[in-house]
Amino acid sequence: MAAVNLDIADGVAHIVLTRPDQANAFDLPAARDMAAAVDGLAGDDVRAITLTAQGKRFCAGGDVRSFLAADDPSVYLLELATVLEAALRALADTPKPVVAGVRGAVAGAGLGVMLSADVIIAAESTKFVMAYPGIGMTPDCGVSYLVPRAIGQQRALEFALTGRVLTAPEARDWGLVTTVVADDELEPAVEDMARTWADSAPAALGQAKRLIRGAWDLTGPQTGADESATIAAAVTTDEAQRLVRAFTSR
Repeated sequence: MAAVNLDIADGVAHIVLTRPDQANAFDLPAARDMAAAVDGLAGDDVRAITLTAQGKRFCAGGDVRSFLAADDPSVYLLELATVLEAALRALADTPKPVVAGVRGAVAGAGLGVMLSADVIIAAESTKFVMAYPGIGMTPDCGVSYLVPRAIGQQRALEFALTGRVLTAPEARDWGLVTTVVADDELEPAVEDMARTWADSAPAALGQAKRLIRGAWDLTGPQTGADESATIAAAVTTDEAQRLVRAFTSR
């Protein structure tokens, strides 16, 4: 059984981490399964994406036992981190909106997994921790890039260097997650979000996502030019034509 499953139904792709007995931690085969799942998102049949996990914990990061079992842990970790980071970056870059539903615990590289989504809904019992220093490790899978952009440099440094564990409300207040819901409301909230996207303007949403995520690496004028070109192209699409007609006929 794959460690990451992909199912596509009625325009919504569901990516599910399926190693609950290992807290959905990633070994190398699991990282490759994530890459395969992301590769499966191409195509017009996918209009929105959900990212969730089986079991009580969303993702504990890297599978430490797999590091120890490797003949050469350094070589193994380099490949694991490289494969998983590339898969997560591809998920973040996909021109489809992604909603993650997290519960239980999000630790280490699990933060990078979570932050590859555009909207993050957390169950109120969820805890968040960097975790790396506890095993003498350093951030990977884009965590040192994504976390400061979500919560600011000084909070990111405190989060990374003190071992602080954030509650779900704290994570929301810091900007690490989008919203917090009761534990039993997590799955419906995730599905409702994806369904709304799939039934509205997924192409425009995907381009809005690309513009916002890409703006970190561009100047203001570059972003402005990209926006102008993108909206000019958008107005010619069937999606925009349909929605503009509906808007003007109100």
